[in-house]
Amino acid sequence: MRSLSLRLYGAFTSLVQPLVRRKLKRRAEAEPGYAVAVEERFGRYYDNAAVGAGWCWVHAVSLGESRAAGILIAELRRQHPGIPILLTHGTATGREEGARLLEPGDLQVWQPWDTPSAVARFLDRFAPRIGVLMETEVWPEMVAACRERRIPLVLANARLNEKSLASAERLGWLARPAYSGLTAVWAQTEADAHRLVSLGAKVAGVYGNLKFDATPDARQLAAAAKFKGQLPRPLVVLASSREGEEQMLLDVLKRFGATSPLPPEQPGVDSIARQVAAVQWMIVPRHPQRFDEVAALIESNGFGVARRSAAGAPTAAEIWLGDSLGEMALYYGLADAALLGGSFEALGGQNLIEAAACGCPVVLGPSTFNFAEAADLAVASGAALRVQTMEQAVRAALSLVGDAVRREAMVQSAHGFAASNRGAAERTAAAVLAIAEGASPMPVRAAASSAIPPEERAEPTLD
Repeated sequence: MRSLSLRLYGAFTSLVQPLVRRKLKRRAEAEPGYAVAVEERFGRYYDNAAVGAGWCWVHAVSLGESRAAGILIAELRRQHPGIPILLTHGTATGREEGARLLEPGDLQVWQPWDTPSAVARFLDRFAPRIGVLMETEVWPEMVAACRERRIPLVLANARLNEKSLASAERLGWLARPAYSGLTAVWAQTEADAHRLVSLGAKVAGVYGNLKFDATPDARQLAAAAKFKGQLPRPLVVLASSREGEEQMLLDVLKRFGATSPLPPEQPGVDSIARQVAAVQWMIVPRHPQRFDEVAALIESNGFGVARRSAAGAPTAAEIWLGDSLGEMALYYGLADAALLGGSFEALGGQNLIEAAACGCPVVLGPSTFNFAEAADLAVASGAALRVQTMEQAVRAALSLVGDAVRREAMVQSAHGFAASNRGAAERTAAAVLAIAEGASPMPVRAAASSAIPPEERAEPTLD
């Protein structure tokens, strides 16, 4: 029999469904992807999607989790060719990225809202053989329903920072049964494992971060190398920037004279204004819905803006805007140094592993709690530098691009750092398959008629 707390939670999530629909409608005004197949979010499916196909269900809520899921899915396919993948998401960017991962016979739908009825309809329809939640997504109703149906539900590439732990402990009456109800958890770090165990999770291993096993897009890196040879100046990118950080950078550049005429050149004197002018600056926002907002922000601060999505060659007076999805390898390949977004506001930082794999030196701000161990290891290995302010970050980047020997040492350290931490994908996929095959052999994919074909990626070009 279900606990009173879970029944109350189910009543609450059912009661607020109209508010969820209203929120989705508002989000769809800025991101049309939120208007796609809305009824799937409430467990209603009106197409001919395969029913009860013994899916290996992988849930990747947003963009970062979808990229990690892609690494795991590729390894699952290597170890078990033909495994049928059911992929779910919570955000439009996650779903867009996830569509690239599908092969004929796979399926993609929204994660159901966590009500008893929606979850039941989802599980009735698809009857997954195993569910794999990526990183942080643990929903009480879904955990309880899977446990009642004897569907193993695991948490892969799991992470839990101190802030999230504190929030979970405040809702311990819900969080503890949810975490303890998972079949197995594989943590990224020992610190993550310790925090997860404190919530009752069955941590079965500390496997590292799946993102170390990502291989940067070779075509993007080749295009970047070709174009970089034509750049008249070194390039510094503010990568995966979050709201407030773009203004920080623009303020520093203006304070250093980026929008003013250069002072007269003096023999033996390299002014900060001339150092800034000798660099091509680029901003790549984390969230695509902010591309237009950031373009307007750049212009309102007195800079020209050249967008990746627009034709034409950028001019020296402009800041480049990386307004495209799925091209971070291209941007890191172009950059001589990257300022890590999310680390200059108190947001915990974005993933620095991809930059390291591309051989791009990274300058970190003070806030890296989302990737604390990776950030510390990157600094210790010489692949990254840590500073406290955006001004210090700009000065560090200027110093780095002006010192070829030091920069090359960081490039080599970045490659070594990325290579030395691989292996999580192989370990995690083997563990998933072992649990999934515990009852009976995993099936292979169904007929291709139920599939959504992957998107074809054009070779990147820069005008």
